[in-house]
Amino acid sequence: MDTDAYLLCCCRYVERNPVKAGMVKKAEDYAWSSARARLEVEHCTWLDEPPTFLELGSDEASQVKAYRRFLSDTSVSAEDKVISAAIQSNQLTGGAKFIEEIERHTGFRIEARGRGRPKSGCNE
Repeated sequence: MDTDAYLLCCCRYVERNPVKAGMVKKAEDYAWSSARARLEVEHCTWLDEPPTFLELGSDEASQVKAYRRFLSDTSVSAEDKVISAAIQSNQLTGGAKFIEEIERHTGFRIEARGRGRPKSGCNE
């Protein structure tokens, strides 16, 4: 994730998954959802808010109200499509610099590759 705004979109994507799966009617109804803390349904001391969440309003009540509106928007955004495509292809979302940083941190090469074994180089 390159930016805090994108992180907020990722939070929304994850928090809406139980709703999308038909498990609950609202994100905050899912017992293990961070939406419960963000929408003040449940107090949570271990959850850090991205700076963008804090910028949603001048005080906690307006931040919660704005996030509730953001979370309840059921239209599929461009960010949702990017996140979904990345999940389906088991890839990261982000620019080259971000991907290089993750590769350096994990020691794994991360790139989209074709399925299956590489084709043989010899013609028999």
